[in-house]
Amino acid sequence: MTLSAVATRYAHALADVVTASNSPLRADDAIAQLRAFEAVLRSSPALLNALTTPAVPVARKRAVIGRIGYVLELAQITRNFLYVLVDHRRITSLSPIINSLELVAEERQGFGRAEVSSAAELGEDQKTALRSVLEQVSGKRLRARYAVDNGLIGGVVARIGSTVYDGSVRGRLESLRHRMRADS
Repeated sequence: MTLSAVATRYAHALADVVTASNSPLRADDAIAQLRAFEAVLRSSPALLNALTTPAVPVARKRAVIGRIGYVLELAQITRNFLYVLVDHRRITSLSPIINSLELVAEERQGFGRAEVSSAAELGEDQKTALRSVLEQVSGKRLRARYAVDNGLIGGVVARIGSTVYDGSVRGRLESLRHRMRADS
């Protein structure tokens, strides 16, 4: 099974729990807690090694996760999920699992994701207006992530799922070049 398939499978399993109507933990909180744990893992190569090496007994790994979970004030659902990952030797897949969980949770909450790149940092008014236009075009409520792309001369490029909306100067120039070639 590929890493993305593994990540998606675990993400769906956790999403089933945290998006249930009687769940004491919201999906956004679970994601934030997993990101906090991930940050701890990234900050300590020794910890990551201890949680991934077969030489360390699973009970010891669970104890370490339990202690870190206590310090980070992780919900029991989050701790249990981390225990499952350690039990099945999937703790190294935590980052892709979190990314998949974000997508699954957004989808279940009725949102789509827009990845927007711009030549310069956008102001809040620009972000709101752009998100509104993208929602009208896509027909979905969107959660947008914004990034600056130094390769752009001006304008924006937005990706919603597999669809790319190119409003960049480079994209417009490329379109003009294609039309000029077609006319000649």
